[in-house]
Amino acid sequence: MYVVALTGGIGSGKSEAAKIFAELGVPVTDVDAISHQLTAAKQPLVNELEVNFGSQYITSDGALDRCAMRDLVFNDKNALAKLNAILHPAIYAEAVEQLQQHVDAPYQILAIPLLFESPRYSPHIDRILVIDCDEKTQISRVKARSQLPESQITAIIEAQTSRKKRLTLANDVIENNGNVENLREKILLIHKNYINTCILSKTIS
Repeated sequence: MYVVALTGGIGSGKSEAAKIFAELGVPVTDVDAISHQLTAAKQPLVNELEVNFGSQYITSDGALDRCAMRDLVFNDKNALAKLNAILHPAIYAEAVEQLQQHVDAPYQILAIPLLFESPRYSPHIDRILVIDCDEKTQISRVKARSQLPESQITAIIEAQTSRKKRLTLANDVIENNGNVENLREKILLIHKNYINTCILSKTIS
């Protein structure tokens, strides 16, 4: 099982990159998607969140109110630690289970925004691919999709692992200051490299 961790800062284009890999037939395990699934309406984890945080953080249909929770934990480190203690083990367990379902694929993608803050995933990762762009591009993309104020976007960027550290720890980097078609071309090239690398590795072993 060869796993490439796909990561990058907010607004870098990680989700679009993961989508393109999936279109190429690469199995993709998306930690963000798992988080949304586990906190959707009527999921067991939502009951635990309500007990720990209160009904004001649950929507009328029984899902996690992600906006309300984001506002809480962004200003309260204790609340963030409590939230992580509830969510992260469940997300990790589901992610590992999904990875195990594709052990015969030449390689697979683990899309994980907070890779460098989540050391528990390290034993499952063979390579790190960072999707990178400049901060100005990050801000404009996040503004366009979420309508968050620039001050909050900047604060989120500053709270994440620094761009410099991500680039230092990456095995591969895709610069994504351009459009989707430009990103697609770069991913196609790196996909071919990964396929060749995995075939060569299996031949040698």
